[in-house]
Amino acid sequence: MNDALLTRIAEALERLAPPAASSADLGAAPAYVWDGRVIRTVERFEPVDYDLLTGIDAQKSALLDNTRRLAAGHAAHDVLLWGARGTGKSATVAAVVGRLQADGQDIALLQCAIDELASLPSLFTLLRRTRRPFVLFLDDLGFDEGVGDARQLRSLLQGGTAARPSNVRLYVTSNRRHIVPRHLSEQDDPVNPRDVVDDKMALSDRFGLSLGFHAIDQQAYVDIVAGYAAKLGLSFDPQEAIQWATQRGSRSGRVAWQYVVELAGRNGIAV
Repeated sequence: MNDALLTRIAEALERLAPPAASSADLGAAPAYVWDGRVIRTVERFEPVDYDLLTGIDAQKSALLDNTRRLAAGHAAHDVLLWGARGTGKSATVAAVVGRLQADGQDIALLQCAIDELASLPSLFTLLRRTRRPFVLFLDDLGFDEGVGDARQLRSLLQGGTAARPSNVRLYVTSNRRHIVPRHLSEQDDPVNPRDVVDDKMALSDRFGLSLGFHAIDQQAYVDIVAGYAAKLGLSFDPQEAIQWATQRGSRSGRVAWQYVVELAGRNGIAV
């Protein structure tokens, strides 16, 4: 086979092959996403105003303090935010990063889909190339079957060559305090029931800071609506806001925002 033919074959293979993966500039954007192969820039990062998050002052303050330490290069914890749906866990993570960026801190948010956990060692390799602090955000994490994936994530938190870099901390939200579900049948395990329980709790124990978000009462819900409405210059009827929540069977920050979106739409205001 002559050299010319080999060259044509090589060129044809190059045209068929996908382009080499490349990642975004890690110092250029406020937020990114990891798709399992590359880091991509978030075109519009618009978190909720930190001051608008109502009824979770203790959780907000603790997370802000921890994230401020990370931004300054000081010791900081990996964080588990757990609790009822719609209570502001995800919004608080983004709002805290947005608040520090507005204060001039060089820190970024990087979200990874929970079905890409196996690719985290590759992501950590990329993040070791920068000194910029990153909050690595895993939203709505839960393991329904077994503990294998939980053990993998646990190993990335506890140290070793594959562990997350020192400029990165994991912020994880979950509807369950221990992430991995627990059942009464664990007590019937023929080996050692305590070992089974300990194994399932071991992942949540890796987080130095655990913040609980709980269902809110009616007054707290109305206060959240009032804060959002005031920000948009809207007036509202508290009884109508309560009825809105009742019809949805839930009082939460998410439902409060949905009601305010309804108000804004009625008044011809974009949000």
